[in-house]
Amino acid sequence: MPNLERHFMTYIIFGAVVLLLIIISWVIRTLNRFKVLLVKIREADSGIDVALTKRYDTLTKQLDVVKAYAKHESELFEKVIKLRAGMSISEKNAANREMDTLSGRIKVVAENYPALRSSENFKALQAAIADAEDHLQAARRVYNMNVSAFNQAIVLFPASMIAGGGGYRAMEFFIAEESKRADVKMSF
Repeated sequence: MPNLERHFMTYIIFGAVVLLLIIISWVIRTLNRFKVLLVKIREADSGIDVALTKRYDTLTKQLDVVKAYAKHESELFEKVIKLRAGMSISEKNAANREMDTLSGRIKVVAENYPALRSSENFKALQAAIADAEDHLQAARRVYNMNVSAFNQAIVLFPASMIAGGGGYRAMEFFIAEESKRADVKMSF
């Protein structure tokens, strides 16, 4: 009998060690999963900052281009209209010379920009706005998806026991700061 008791105790000790190793392995995997999810959340938060920066940089630069082109176009056509207004013969001769000069400028501009219409720049600006907003929304969705995965992981039993003991708390979903919520002001 003593031999049987020793084998039984050996099995119990072996079983307890295996169970302890399984629990320790599970705890380590769970803690590592929490850490991976937190890294993904920080990465997604950075993605939002990248999208905000892209939106600001792209839209402000493109807005400057649109404004400059519209101003140039307006000034050029104002000069042409002014030259066509009622003038004396000597003024018409002077205007003719100036018109020749302006025609050369128009041809150079027309060669660089096939159509002298700022509406194309406005359309490009609208497309850039839509693209920037799409990128920003996608970055926010990725962030919220990662926060959701983390929050689910820390509340599900039995991982919730480790999360509570490890100081892990549910994270809040994306809510833009007031300064980041502000859109790029478009004034012409």
